[in-house]
Amino acid sequence: MNNSAFRALSYGVYVLSTWDNGRPTGCTVNSVMQITSSPATIAVSVNKNNYTHKCIERSKRFAVSVLHEQSAPDIIGTFGFSSGRDTNKFDKVDYSVKGMMPIVDNAAAYIVCEVEKTLETDTHTVFLGKVTDADVLENKPPMTYAYYHNVVKGKTAKNAPTYIEEKQEKGKWVCSVCGYVYDGETPFEDLPEDFRCPVCKQPKSAFVKK
Repeated sequence: MNNSAFRALSYGVYVLSTWDNGRPTGCTVNSVMQITSSPATIAVSVNKNNYTHKCIERSKRFAVSVLHEQSAPDIIGTFGFSSGRDTNKFDKVDYSVKGMMPIVDNAAAYIVCEVEKTLETDTHTVFLGKVTDADVLENKPPMTYAYYHNVVKGKTAKNAPTYIEEKQEKGKWVCSVCGYVYDGETPFEDLPEDFRCPVCKQPKSAFVKK
């Protein structure tokens, strides 16, 4: 079976957020879809190993911030390649509370939901949420998963439902945290020491040569 065929499906890039005993937390996800329009219902797939998964189970609520093509790449890095167990991710981004839920300001839109049902798989839970609030924040094209990979040059977190392990070309410098491959014109060795990964903001020392 060629799992790459799944990439022909359409995906977006979202920040899924909720409360952790009064503290905002969240993670990046790419599998969100509208199930019904009346009543409005949203489904989101979340890896059971994600700390956000446990927090949604407790709070029974979640919000989806729909990132757009100009959303800062480090938002994806912050929410996609670190854990809310030991990181206050919202300390690193501008956010607001809408519909009593934390949402990322630098986004195209947000949707707030109450969990109504769940569908369990071996590795992921699909949360079905009744929409209680939603609005457009910025009139910009939503970021697609293809745009994230082809333009932003980002990689997929291992907990994502669409994760496929990729072989890197030999001789390339790769971020050991998020998998970003440096392909700039300046040789990697000549980059300044304060260079950081454009996706997850890790220092130059986090890159390894494949």
